[in-house]
Amino acid sequence: MATKKRPQYIVGVDLGGTNIVVGAMSADGKHHHAMRSIPTSAEAGADGVADRIVGLIEGVILDTIAQTDASRRDFLGVGIGAPGPLDREKGIVIIAPNLGWRNFPLRDRIGQTLGLPATLDNDANCATVGEWWQGAAKGGTNVIGMTIGTGIGGGLIIDGKLFHGASDVAGEIGHTTIDLNGRHCKCGNYGCLEAYASGPAIAVRAREVLVREETASLLPSLVNNRLEAITAETVYRAAAQGDAVASEIVRDTARYLGVGIANLLNIINADVVVVAGGVTQAGDALFVPLAAEVRRRAFRPAVDSCRIVPGSLPGTAGVVGAVATFKMQHVGDL
Repeated sequence: MATKKRPQYIVGVDLGGTNIVVGAMSADGKHHHAMRSIPTSAEAGADGVADRIVGLIEGVILDTIAQTDASRRDFLGVGIGAPGPLDREKGIVIIAPNLGWRNFPLRDRIGQTLGLPATLDNDANCATVGEWWQGAAKGGTNVIGMTIGTGIGGGLIIDGKLFHGASDVAGEIGHTTIDLNGRHCKCGNYGCLEAYASGPAIAVRAREVLVREETASLLPSLVNNRLEAITAETVYRAAAQGDAVASEIVRDTARYLGVGIANLLNIINADVVVVAGGVTQAGDALFVPLAAEVRRRAFRPAVDSCRIVPGSLPGTAGVVGAVATFKMQHVGDL
């Protein structure tokens, strides 16, 4: 009588500028298990953040063991999604502007501490793969993923395969230029999409309007008149309540994103664009003008063959994709 094969598990890590999210999945992707999240605390430095990641992973492994009949030997390894650019072959974060990291060997730091195999890929690549494997982009062949949070990341799936480029920097959509002489970006360039439409950039533009113009707005009252406390989420809430200033900020954000997506559609001719992250809280207030801007700027055949959708795995796409990238490297195709 054949021995029943024990289930195996993979841990996924989504490292962001604001939060770290870690979860475990069965290796076949059918079952999601423990999930934990804590603030990134970038001020702790790269080693301090790595220690936080290790602690979360250990907790998730213990949670999964408690939920199932698994043992530690049933865990195949850890997939890590981190801000880039990266050297995937060496497992190094080359530069992470929102974390202040340079040349940090994150993969080996995590894997060697845990005694488990580990892989490293761009966090936005992971989010894109997650949405493609199990979310809103499922079934797509040529997919553009955009993840909007502390920064703007991107991922590209071309002919059904994750595209990394010659040196692992493919998909850095947030650092494409939309204004030649525009706002300064944390990457050092000027006019990057991220400098206009990331979460912090949305908040900055809102504060600028309130300081520059004497316009009635709900925004100050939502933060007890502490303008420095305004976040992108504050802007979305005010816009949902009909605030004119916040609504205009959301419309401008949609137009900036529409410009970036139109450029990419004319280059890649994708069949799906999936937009994930906190910005999706704005709903139709964002997606309707965004789609209109894309139609205005991209070639008609490219627009007609593409659907632009919000991500359907809020908070988990990066974890799911990190599991998927580990699986693709160590187990085989999805």
